[in-house]
Amino acid sequence: MSNKPTSYPKEKINILLLENISDAAVEEFKEAGYTSVRKLSGAVEEKELMNEVKDVHLIGIRSKTLITPKVLAKANKLLGIGCYCIGVNQVNMKAATEKGVAVFNAPYANTRSVAELVVGLSVMLIRRITDKSNAMHQGIWLKEAKGSFELRGKTLGIVGYGNIGSQVSVLAEAMGLEVIYYDVEPKLPHGNARQVRTLKELMKRSNIVTLHVPSEASTKNLMSEAMLSSLKKGSLLINCSRGDVVDLEALRNGLKSGQIGGAAIDVFPEEPEKSGTKFESALQHLPNVILTPHIGGSTEEAQLNIGLDVTSKLLSYLERGSSTGSHSVPPLNLPMQARTHRLLHIHRNVPGVLGEINSKLSSHNINILGQYLKTNDDIGYVVLDVDTNLSKEAFKLLKEVNATIKVRMLY
Repeated sequence: MSNKPTSYPKEKINILLLENISDAAVEEFKEAGYTSVRKLSGAVEEKELMNEVKDVHLIGIRSKTLITPKVLAKANKLLGIGCYCIGVNQVNMKAATEKGVAVFNAPYANTRSVAELVVGLSVMLIRRITDKSNAMHQGIWLKEAKGSFELRGKTLGIVGYGNIGSQVSVLAEAMGLEVIYYDVEPKLPHGNARQVRTLKELMKRSNIVTLHVPSEASTKNLMSEAMLSSLKKGSLLINCSRGDVVDLEALRNGLKSGQIGGAAIDVFPEEPEKSGTKFESALQHLPNVILTPHIGGSTEEAQLNIGLDVTSKLLSYLERGSSTGSHSVPPLNLPMQARTHRLLHIHRNVPGVLGEINSKLSSHNINILGQYLKTNDDIGYVVLDVDTNLSKEAFKLLKEVNATIKVRMLY
């Protein structure tokens, strides 16, 4: 991290953290010299958030707070959004990109926590532990081996072989499971896992199917009635990915008919915003069904790692202009240069902007000592290092460039 001061006093950088983000994030900001950090315990609805974001430079959220176009319109000073979780679907990415707001997340920090939960749920389901536990709580001693099996020697089918799916693969193989996986792209296997050609092939061969796919049009109700009917009789289903990838009514029917032997569901199409809120699901009160409240990544270790990861990215962007890992601002990471001031220019991605920047600066005898440009479909991001004596004049000129969205001087 650079020790150079920002162009704006650190104590005047306003940081808002919502949804009880780990204290590790707060400490990281304060260690870096940022003292104006507010932390709220719960999610904030749109109307209230529109008031909260005024004069905020960085905002941190988890999965429940929605950053809508209306919220972004009120965020007059917002530079970056930190999603302290795996996904960024709670942020309107189009609006964030158009405003030149960098959006970061932590795609890997809770991988181990989710993978461990999947393995644990597999054991619980295949041994029908919840049924036996419920019987014990009702005073019934249900000691029997019927319907209980070992994991060893069974086939685990992983749908989506990304960061979490591949980690599940490693743990499962160590438990003695045969691992097969399906992904829309070719993926190199870990250990002895094998990729299969079609999802239906995976469904037919697996004793346990675990889902690790994103939420998008192609995955909505991926586990439809037709797909679930292709499972071999008595197989188990685990979903710790996204709530809309499983048709819960179809799953309920499969469980009641006995086609599906059990299920563990951690994510749902509609989830309460606050802990302690009433929850209803079509899967309640069914045998050998485990329902958990979206806790796949909810371990203290995962929250600590997420807090450090996302905060590090926000600080790098704030202090060095590094947009590596951003989903909105094109990724750039220009090395630091001595005796220069760094300027950041975000503009609409239209022809001629870089030429105009260079023309304006050269016409005023401002030498560019370092320059990088990166674009995506909507915006361009230019990082420039110029002579310290000329940086204020360069800053003024950059604001006059056509299609400019945002200009910032770092130091």
